[in-house]
Amino acid sequence: MAAVTETIATYCASLDFATLPGDVRERTRFLLLDLVGNIVRGRHDAESTPALLAMARALGLAAGGSAVLGDSARYTPAGAAMLNGALAHSLDFDDTHAAGTLHPGAPVIPATLAAAEMVGADGRTVLSAIVAGYEVTCRLALALPGGDHYDRGYHPTATCGAFGAAAAAGRVFGLDAKAMQDAFGIALSQAAGSLQFLANGAWTKRFQVGWSAMNGLAAATLAREGFRGAAEAFEGKAGFLRAYAPNPTPERALQGLGTQFELMNTAVKPYPSCRYGHACIDAAIALRAELGLKPEEIEAVTMGLPNKGMLLVGAPLAYKQNPQNVVDGQFSGPFVVSCGLATGHMGWDSYALLSDSTVRSLLPKVNCVEDPEIQALFPTHMAGKLTIRARGQEFVRKITVAKGEPENFLTEPELRAKFHGLVDAVLGAERAAQLADAVLGLERMADVNGMMRLAAPIMAARLAGE
Repeated sequence: MAAVTETIATYCASLDFATLPGDVRERTRFLLLDLVGNIVRGRHDAESTPALLAMARALGLAAGGSAVLGDSARYTPAGAAMLNGALAHSLDFDDTHAAGTLHPGAPVIPATLAAAEMVGADGRTVLSAIVAGYEVTCRLALALPGGDHYDRGYHPTATCGAFGAAAAAGRVFGLDAKAMQDAFGIALSQAAGSLQFLANGAWTKRFQVGWSAMNGLAAATLAREGFRGAAEAFEGKAGFLRAYAPNPTPERALQGLGTQFELMNTAVKPYPSCRYGHACIDAAIALRAELGLKPEEIEAVTMGLPNKGMLLVGAPLAYKQNPQNVVDGQFSGPFVVSCGLATGHMGWDSYALLSDSTVRSLLPKVNCVEDPEIQALFPTHMAGKLTIRARGQEFVRKITVAKGEPENFLTEPELRAKFHGLVDAVLGAERAAQLADAVLGLERMADVNGMMRLAAPIMAARLAGE
């Protein structure tokens, strides 16, 4: 068997942003911009944020020099990694990797930024680290594979993400290949994350992702200090891949390493909800516009989903048709499609419609089924098929490649529009634009701290008064 851990560690330790293809460099900046927007708004709007901040203060994590984006206070590096990671995932508006069934940015980028602030890293180092983290996170998910991992009840964003966070922080610290292997071996003791949050709309989904960012940072820091980690962390008999899935293919993690970038297979969400519902949201908005459909004309709606999509947004149907809170809504196919049909829109503000009478009238009309045609497209595509019965007819729209997927990626203007839709309310439009420019120009920055300062509301308020 190939030395999977050693090979990946060597790759991560030597990754140089200057040698990456131009499209990878550009996409890395775009993914960073997208996640920064999520963190800033999540700091202020997510209902779980006050408890997270209180925990950080109680544990002494709120007394340091590291930034939480969208926050004027400063935290310890561990606290910043944890909070930024949790906030990044709190709106369920962060990036997705379909084949790995996970969100790579949320654990990786916060660990990168916290490590960068610790050592005053430059922009190119930060961007190199992000690439390393994405490759590790996504490739481990592919080697499990992610579906089998899900079937055991694990949340791969948190489990695989701990290793991606370790890779990213380790690259910022300049770990050599041996120390990077140690970091992976240490992260092995911390890889955790459960899907049980689906039972009651729990906030643990976002928390465990933030914790994985902190765990990865801790693993890399320990390795930097000479702490020995377990060997063969990925492929070993009790390593991650064999312990967390029944039939892993460790060699899959190495396929095309250095020439094929899983980061480029990462999508950005145009809607703040589980990605499995996005194709049907696209279809709902399109059919509403084309047909001039009014909610009262709709008799019945069927969402055709892949099996894994049914698990997350389609079943049990009675529960999905009656969401009680934001998390319920994020994982309710009937809710997100009803929003699209009722308003022609599905944004963060749409969760204010959880009690809206029009949306509520549509919810019981939306059924979810496993569609063989859609299942055949998975996991290559998170496709969906929407069938609407109205006006005595049936209207069908199949979306194979949802908006935001790698083959249908958002343009820079579209990404900036999403960013401003999240950040302007916190920083103001002018300051938000300055932050966006700094993120997209990070490659030219000698110290990441300049970008981080732009995300502090108190800084925005102070400068606006000058």
